[in-house]
Amino acid sequence: MISPHWNVNAHAIVYITRGRARFEIVGQRGNTLHDSEVRQGQVVVVPQNFATLIRASNEGFEYVAFFTNDNAIASNIVGRDSVLRGMPEEVIMNSYRISREEARRVKYNRGQEIALFEPRSQERRYA
Repeated sequence: MISPHWNVNAHAIVYITRGRARFEIVGQRGNTLHDSEVRQGQVVVVPQNFATLIRASNEGFEYVAFFTNDNAIASNIVGRDSVLRGMPEEVIMNSYRISREEARRVKYNRGQEIALFEPRSQERRYA
């Protein structure tokens, strides 16, 4: 999985060269622009400042991206260099109305990973 991120100063044109993936694009107000599976040969346009999440299928996924700025900057939402990692816990607590412990989990949930996330097994709790 590629870290949820957005391009700060460029639009992206993404061409899928191999495999399949779940590709989600969400706007600033939470409106979904795109949420479907993409496959080899398809093109997806990602507008500047729209959050993107890409989750590869079991067969894998490869793509190439072209940006409208020579110095395109991506900002990660989670991970070691994320926006949330840099925020005080209190800001996260108040923004999402969660406890301090939950805010810490949000800040530090991906350890040292930056942009490519390793798969994690899903934890299931039964009442």
